[in-house]
Amino acid sequence: MGRHRLEISRTAERQLRKLGVTDRRRVVRAMLALGDDPHPPGSRKLTGYADVFRIRVGVFRLLYSVEGRKLIVIILKIGHRKDVYR
Repeated sequence: MGRHRLEISRTAERQLRKLGVTDRRRVVRAMLALGDDPHPPGSRKLTGYADVFRIRVGVFRLLYSVEGRKLIVIILKIGHRKDVYR
């Protein structure tokens, strides 16, 4: 399968800028890995949503959507596990 194009929402972009340097590197590395494999081991589908998934990056969660036919991964939110689902 080909590489998926990554898009990041403005909300996720702002949340990414607020992270510390080491956390930001880990999250960016995980985001780039989603381009190769949008459903890595440990990814979970969120209940109540048609096409929203999450992956763990330490204490942070990355919420994203996958458009399979267009090969696009859209990063929706990035945040601490206690706040990201609100």
